[in-house]
Amino acid sequence: MTRVVRETDFPTLKLIQRGKVRDMYDLGDAYLMVATDRMSAFDVVLPDPIPDKGVVLTQISLFWFDIMNPLIGNHVISADVSRYPESCRPYAADLQGRSIVVKKAQPLPVECVVRGYITGSGWKSYRKDGTVCGIRLPEELVESDRLPTPIFTPSTKEEVGKHDINIDFDEMVERIGAPLAEQVRDLSLAIYEKGAQIAGEKGILIADTKFEFGLVDGQLILIDEVLTPDSSRFWPRDSYAPGGSQKSFDKQYLRVYLISLDWDKTAPGPGLPQTVIDNTRAKYVEALTLLCGDKHGL
Repeated sequence: MTRVVRETDFPTLKLIQRGKVRDMYDLGDAYLMVATDRMSAFDVVLPDPIPDKGVVLTQISLFWFDIMNPLIGNHVISADVSRYPESCRPYAADLQGRSIVVKKAQPLPVECVVRGYITGSGWKSYRKDGTVCGIRLPEELVESDRLPTPIFTPSTKEEVGKHDINIDFDEMVERIGAPLAEQVRDLSLAIYEKGAQIAGEKGILIADTKFEFGLVDGQLILIDEVLTPDSSRFWPRDSYAPGGSQKSFDKQYLRVYLISLDWDKTAPGPGLPQTVIDNTRAKYVEALTLLCGDKHGL
């Protein structure tokens, strides 16, 4: 049975943050990260949730955290609710499948974006002056073309309701220092390339994605979510055809619907028709099934 969790309310736990999607609780020596079914688009949290979305995001992230562990460690302590601290037990039903107990990391103040194909804001920038985040690209690319090599295009990390801003690598160096900037750039590209290869074999092209990193005792780790339909553009490999927009397994379907409305992309967002909610959920579940081979009961 579908269980919709738009917002968690665990009165005996210490809530420290409600993000666009995740609710974070302080457990003392760790955080409890809960992926709700909230849906954001254009940096606005929409009034209608997408059922089971938090489960999909959590299970896909766990799949990738495990695969990427040889490249870089991550913040996962446990996703097994039966092994959570006693204080979490009263909320087990809400936590099942959509939560992770994670290490307390200091997040880097940047989003680490990797683009393997030219689309979205990258396509708009390229059409304007042939560059994306200061990187000059080959001439005569068409929309959705695969790039000769993936590019790293970081952005700022803004508060809920504010738009992230694309920056070039030099500005990233100014913000976090050259050694750390070079490390996260190289890791981001390596994670993307490994993920793109594995996803491609399962029928999904990862057009672009964003990663978040944090520091624990000076050690760089991967945090938040990894290669999900929220943080990435997933395209069906079989229908890929450069020269225009692509079908998708991600929130792009929802973005296209929202663009068709007379909405200025500021809060509060518009309500969603049931067909849009159902179709968006189906795309997320399909991505989970293709990647993980398991619907996790959805």
